[in-house]
Amino acid sequence: MSAIVKVTNLTKTYGGTAAVQGVSFELEENKIYGLLGRNGAGKTTIMHMLTAQQFASSGDIAVFGEAPFENESVLSRLCFIKESQKYPPMFTVKDVLEVSAMLHPNWDAAYAADLAGAFGLPMKRKVQKLSRGMLSAVGVVVGLASRAPLTIFDEPYLGLDAVARSIFYDRLLEDYAEHPRTVILSTHLIDEVSRLLEHVLLIDQGKLLLDQDVERLSGMAYSVVGSAAKLDAFVAGKKVLARETMGAIASATVMGEAGAQVRREAAERGLEFAPVSLQQLIVHLTGGKLGEKEAISS
Repeated sequence: MSAIVKVTNLTKTYGGTAAVQGVSFELEENKIYGLLGRNGAGKTTIMHMLTAQQFASSGDIAVFGEAPFENESVLSRLCFIKESQKYPPMFTVKDVLEVSAMLHPNWDAAYAADLAGAFGLPMKRKVQKLSRGMLSAVGVVVGLASRAPLTIFDEPYLGLDAVARSIFYDRLLEDYAEHPRTVILSTHLIDEVSRLLEHVLLIDQGKLLLDQDVERLSGMAYSVVGSAAKLDAFVAGKKVLARETMGAIASATVMGEAGAQVRREAAERGLEFAPVSLQQLIVHLTGGKLGEKEAISS
């Protein structure tokens, strides 16, 4: 697949503070990415630079092979939906959808109407009168119905309840299968979106900590549980992300592949294996328990 986004040594500083530090990555076409990290990690700053809403302090950004700033041929193929999305105060939901249709060449009005119905959006109500959940749903409808070749969601669905979020995830997968495009999801709800993601970019303290396909991530760490003494002997020399003790029993999350030899060694010591979810892995990698944080790339 060809890369539609190429970021090289991207840096953004505010005064003496570096919000993004030397980040490099590529995004392939027709793939769903998770841009993950803690609050203040630099995720939103990166998205703002990709969509020409902020200047980079240094480094290069190419979107569809071109610099995005003041470039209509690039910006017309982008759709950036964020939680704090602002609309003119007099706009109704209908107005938002009609204007969005003019901004996005691939807009599907019938699909937008169908989505609005699924979320129960009142088309004639002013946007400023909507609840937080309905406002989030407006952003989701715009993002999906735009069918933009590069669609970015910066946590616009936090106001949605569990049922509405499930509708969003299901509709995204269904429409992505029929109309492939590159999608970036930036979210804290990692367990919920893990089934959607094909590739993860993890940002921590402005640096790219992880750049990996989800399929490979599933085998990059494992958890073992058992006698504290036997567990300590087992993990000696291994990269331990986290360790917890409850009396004589302990558990540890270990970075590395759980191959046949590793599993035999654990079994011989009476230790049990447990899976590590994507969210657990991300929490461990960004929780300050890894020690020196090394970038892990594909």
